Amino acid sequence: MSSSFAVSPSVRIEFLNPIYNRFLAPSRIYHQPRSKCDMNRRAFALKGIMASGVSVMGSSLTSEPVQGMERLPFKPEGYNFWKWRGRKIHYVVQGEGFPIVLIHGFGASAFHWRYNLPELAKSYKVYAIDLLGFGWSEKAIIEYDAMIWRDQVVDFLKEIVKEPAVLVGNSLGGFTALITAVGLPEQVVGLALLNSAGQFGDTKAKTTNSEETFLQKFILMPLKQIFQRVVLGVLFWQAKQPARIESVLKNVYINNSNVDDYLVESIKMPADDPNAGEVYYRLMTRFMLNQTKYTLDSLLSKLTCPLLLLWGDLDPWVGPAKATRIKEFYPKTTLVNLQAGHCPHDEVPELVNKALMDWLSTLAAEASVKTV
Repeated sequence: MSSSFAVSPSVRIEFLNPIYNRFLAPSRIYHQPRSKCDMNRRAFALKGIMASGVSVMGSSLTSEPVQGMERLPFKPEGYNFWKWRGRKIHYVVQGEGFPIVLIHGFGASAFHWRYNLPELAKSYKVYAIDLLGFGWSEKAIIEYDAMIWRDQVVDFLKEIVKEPAVLVGNSLGGFTALITAVGLPEQVVGLALLNSAGQFGDTKAKTTNSEETFLQKFILMPLKQIFQRVVLGVLFWQAKQPARIESVLKNVYINNSNVDDYLVESIKMPADDPNAGEVYYRLMTRFMLNQTKYTLDSLLSKLTCPLLLLWGDLDPWVGPAKATRIKEFYPKTTLVNLQAGHCPHDEVPELVNKALMDWLSTLAAEASVKTV
């Protein structure tokens, strides 16, 4: 139930991605019949904020938590920080017991697990980490590659968690969790992917290596880079406006009731960092558009731990067909279909929490049988 992850234009990036939203995202939304789990969307409890230019200020955030559910308090200053390779990395930790590590998607942060962390922490020790360049972690001016985040999570497991754990990731965080599980099998005992980024490899694709001409290298390429920088600079400025963030969120949340001021601010605040624009430019030009090395099938063929797929079937970017294909490719997969969009953990957190807890209990049962 993974998906071949070549971080390419087919990766449907959350939130700060006007290029993909406007030009590359599929136009049709996949509507699946209800799964055998018969998990229905909960009724709308609140109306979403109107998408007409909301001014979001930390001191005036007003929204009520999902009824009957605890929510991680929003702290503008962040929670805990860890020094990794000289860079400041933000993370949240709650609870005691077997460790679970939650990894957010593109443009999001640890705060996106606001309804999952408190509930899971009642039975487990739960960490939520901000990937380098996102959330409250440092906006490092480096060449971003999939291996950067894998190395970050690997070292987080070794230095902070310090024992075998289960990884849970949404979208880009799903790919990061997958590639980490493949690279550190002795410490990742289970993997859960929620509408994971990635694609299966194209066996028919041909790679052509041709020498750059003088014109291409010294004239056309610099002009292309200047054009990209100008265009992406404008798009980034547009993308970090509260109304734009809210609009994108409402496009990928089928149930808009959890698209609130807190969520918008948790995305906008990191985007106001002085280095955020440059990080965005590097991600869009040197990472998202240029990654073809890592595919879901190549990674899944090396995976050894149990896999859980929690899939929002109404996701306008990543349809349920990918989840089905992952399950067919990797037999040790449990698939739970949800009537939700791209971020089911925040849209229908009560269903995601229950499915995760049920699956985690089966992992514990299997582990106890093996030790007998």
